[in-house]
Amino acid sequence: MSHKAKINYSGINKSFSGLKLINDVNIVLYGGKSMVLTGDNGTGKTTLLRVLAGLEKPDAGYVNFGCADISWKQARKRLLENVMYLHQRPYMFCGSVYRNLALAVPESMTASHTVERVNQAMDWGMLTRYAHTPARNLSGGQQQRIALARAWLRRSPVLLLDEPVANMDGQSITRTIKLLHRLKNDGISLLICSHNYPIFDSLADSHVELVNKRLIDPREIKYGGNITSINQERSHDNAVG
Repeated sequence: MSHKAKINYSGINKSFSGLKLINDVNIVLYGGKSMVLTGDNGTGKTTLLRVLAGLEKPDAGYVNFGCADISWKQARKRLLENVMYLHQRPYMFCGSVYRNLALAVPESMTASHTVERVNQAMDWGMLTRYAHTPARNLSGGQQQRIALARAWLRRSPVLLLDEPVANMDGQSITRTIKLLHRLKNDGISLLICSHNYPIFDSLADSHVELVNKRLIDPREIKYGGNITSINQERSHDNAVG
């Protein structure tokens, strides 16, 4: 699957105990683009990410990898291969940072190539000084950088991040966003779930909000739904500026 490819999800529905949580959600993820997803607690953001990653079965929904719509069930294997979901508290294996990264390298690689790739990942993730430190002893921000370095090693075309900077200090947030910019520049498609959109303003190409079980452009709330005229005004301002 090309990094520039897109995944088009349509008609995603999900209920729990008869209660509709997600209703007819449509979303398109483009390679090299970043989208930020916001919404109140309990609206279903994490559930939506898990459905998009192939981890949570929806009641209904279709996926299009560029040829034709297929059911979520038919698409699931490909989603699991191409979409990586990162929880806000990424799982760390027992052992060092080096071991945690080595586990992300394909087993088919030679020992020397594995060492080379892991060293590259540690340098990429600003983790070299922690190579022999137990990963579980590191801070949340450092563990998030390990998770992003594993994603970099796996080269997944799509990365879904659930509150990736939650409970981080300013320096850790800056480092994490720097790594996300690097992934985006490599052509990775990013969908970032966060309560704090402004933190990702420099990274985001688009912003959607999960409200009343549907995805909307947040400007629909602020401007009463007249998005077309807003975009026309912005286009005019850019043209005359």
